Amino acid sequence: MYLVSYQQLPYAWAARLLSDWIGAPVSTGTLAAFIARGAEDLGPFLDEIHAQITAAPVAHFDETGARAQGKLRWLFCASTDQATFYSLHDKRGFDGLDHAGVLPHFHGVAVHDGFKPYRNYTHLEHALCNVHHLRELLGVIEADPEDPQQAWAVQMDRLLRDLHDVVGRARASGKDHLEPSELAGYRATYEQIITLGHHTNPAGTIPTGKRGVIRQTPAHNLLVRLDRDREAVLRFAHDFRVPFDNNQAERDIRMIKLQQKISGCWRTITGAEQFLALRSYLSTASKHHQPIAHALTALAARHPWLPAASPQHPAA
Repeated sequence: MYLVSYQQLPYAWAARLLSDWIGAPVSTGTLAAFIARGAEDLGPFLDEIHAQITAAPVAHFDETGARAQGKLRWLFCASTDQATFYSLHDKRGFDGLDHAGVLPHFHGVAVHDGFKPYRNYTHLEHALCNVHHLRELLGVIEADPEDPQQAWAVQMDRLLRDLHDVVGRARASGKDHLEPSELAGYRATYEQIITLGHHTNPAGTIPTGKRGVIRQTPAHNLLVRLDRDREAVLRFAHDFRVPFDNNQAERDIRMIKLQQKISGCWRTITGAEQFLALRSYLSTASKHHQPIAHALTALAARHPWLPAASPQHPAA
């Protein structure tokens, strides 16, 4: 389980390594059976972390493509700094998010990258990843640094970076909020920048070469999004529990992308779900500073480690 689920070796490589080490043949089928048994024993663990993330005041969400059984499918990640949960679905949008089962019952602040289906969940608060915004703003600026129409992008980039630093210093000094007057000043500046953007960067279309199909410029689309979703953009400055970015979910999902790069696609849906169950277990154990060898030894003994139950969802 350590070689396949933690070091993410292909079954054939892991089997060869073990065969060389113990001096006896080990089949990939044997290793697959070990993985299947480990995943089978993780039912109570997955129920507990699913409940903990659903009850969390702030949780992170991300999604990415992953190949399983010869087809591109979609991997969804829901996580906090204490728990990680993965789900696989055939569809990328609302159906896949609903299938994961966290967002339909979540009432905290959902931090994400602005993927449109997240907006369907209106019973919760949203916070957008500002690292994504800084990256897009840089793209607008670098497209033509001397263009006065992009002055708003330069100013917005500076505002978000300055506000991030201000919130960081406030946190470091033990504060849990910004002074209302200081926050109001930043919001007023944000409004001025948006107004400048609409004045100097009106809607402009890009030809697509297809009849009846037009596309707005990236600069205009970004401006509209920053205007429409300003509360979600600035959530980190109003609520210090909310981070500036969505790095937590991106780090948690990056390990699955690495597995796909090293080992290729999952041959079966069942195999994919077993691997994701084990990765949830290992990621969560790491967040609790549990030695991986101890966590896997407990799982191999069919008594997997469990995180402490959340107050909202005590363990049965």
